[in-house]
Amino acid sequence: MAPTSSAPLLPVRTDVLIVGAGPAGLTLAASLRQLGVDHLVIDRATGIRPGSKAAAVQPRTLEYLERIGVSEWLIQEGARGRGFRVHDREKTLLRACYDDLDTPYPYVLLISQQVTEEHLLRRLNELGGTVYRDHRFLGASAGFPGSIGTVAGPDGVLHAVSARYIVGCDGVHSAVRTTADIAFPGDTHEQRFAVADVRLDLGNTAGQDATFYLSAGMLLLSPLAGGLHRIVASTPSPEPPTLSDLEQLLAERGSRSNTPRVLEVVAASTYHVQERVAARFRAGNVFLVGDAAHTHSPAGAQGMNTGIQDAGNLAWKLHAVLCGLAPEELLDSYHRERHPIAAGMVSFTSQFAALANMRDPAAGDIRNRVLAAAAAVPGVTARIARKLAQLDIAYTEEPDQGAPRVGGRVSPRIVPSAGLNWTLALPDAGTPQPERPAPQSALVVRRLPGLDGPLLVRPDGYLAAANASPTVDGTLEDLSNGFLSAR
Repeated sequence: MAPTSSAPLLPVRTDVLIVGAGPAGLTLAASLRQLGVDHLVIDRATGIRPGSKAAAVQPRTLEYLERIGVSEWLIQEGARGRGFRVHDREKTLLRACYDDLDTPYPYVLLISQQVTEEHLLRRLNELGGTVYRDHRFLGASAGFPGSIGTVAGPDGVLHAVSARYIVGCDGVHSAVRTTADIAFPGDTHEQRFAVADVRLDLGNTAGQDATFYLSAGMLLLSPLAGGLHRIVASTPSPEPPTLSDLEQLLAERGSRSNTPRVLEVVAASTYHVQERVAARFRAGNVFLVGDAAHTHSPAGAQGMNTGIQDAGNLAWKLHAVLCGLAPEELLDSYHRERHPIAAGMVSFTSQFAALANMRDPAAGDIRNRVLAAAAAVPGVTARIARKLAQLDIAYTEEPDQGAPRVGGRVSPRIVPSAGLNWTLALPDAGTPQPERPAPQSALVVRRLPGLDGPLLVRPDGYLAAANASPTVDGTLEDLSNGFLSAR
């Protein structure tokens, strides 16, 4: 795997200072590097932290990572899950299947966060970027035209870095968020969870679905790549679960007829859930991305994916403003678009966790019957699958009636990805024409059959304009006049 890298001299000036090199920070860095934006990435750790942590990459995330050249590497190493099941012991209450999703990636990719970070770093290195490891962000003061960040190097020496923008990708205890005096309201729950990556003797229980068992407390059993499985369960114990603890959890909450046997515990830990969303995702020239902006229950494998998509939303906007393609006001749309998504995700995962952790048997029985009844209603499980896959995310309040909506996701099956370029898709009655970059611009023109009118697709795959200007000059003029910022 590509090594971590660190240069001996920290630059004193940059357009974008990225604090934190987890999945969100690395995604932002690789995106900016691909777009040609000058940036600096620092991280307090000396390397990528071992362990799985997040263990699933959703289809919508794979669609974005394809734009920066990472998806195929992940797919080669990950395992493809067909969806999620909710069980009461042997009985399937609900199954959200990904098979029929409108995406080139109709599966949940089961892969450890560590491997995901390794490939994001590999792509950043391939593009000529680097991460300055063992560097701590201490604070910032006003500068011109942005801020002066104070960074402590590995030897304790303090460095001043002049940055037009600062992006906090530095986790729940974000120093960037603290420096910007952004509130982080929410709750820290008393409920504790155990997490373990294990090798199992599955007997007859092998499958491609992550399965939630809702009996006597929550239990999640999910396959991972490399023959591993992840176990997540509510627990009163503060100690990492042992092999015998995990076997007891599987016996008490999982299948009665064929309980898997734990052969080896590869990694184990416990943690408390926090449910918080930053009051603002932008404060002046400071932005928050990923866990620095939102944190929540792990139910549904949404957190890392949401952070990666935060980065994808912000990257092209920083590029458009820095290169003069769009006015500064465009950056206000980052909070406007991503804050409601994060708040909705925290609410969704909180409700799911509350349902999963019901301890009263009578209430649990009612819950199970309601879930089974809901699953029998046509279209319900398909909507749940789209939500978990994050394909339902849209930056619009217009109802989805099948027609393209400004702010809605454009399926790559309709308008294929053009990397991080803008795409002007024009109707064509004949065979699709090869992509043609507009001269000296970040715009790719494609003629595609079946379109009713011109579509302008953003670099993150969302619709910027329906019935857009059919000319390159007209489209670029619209962008520079700020029509995106006015939405």
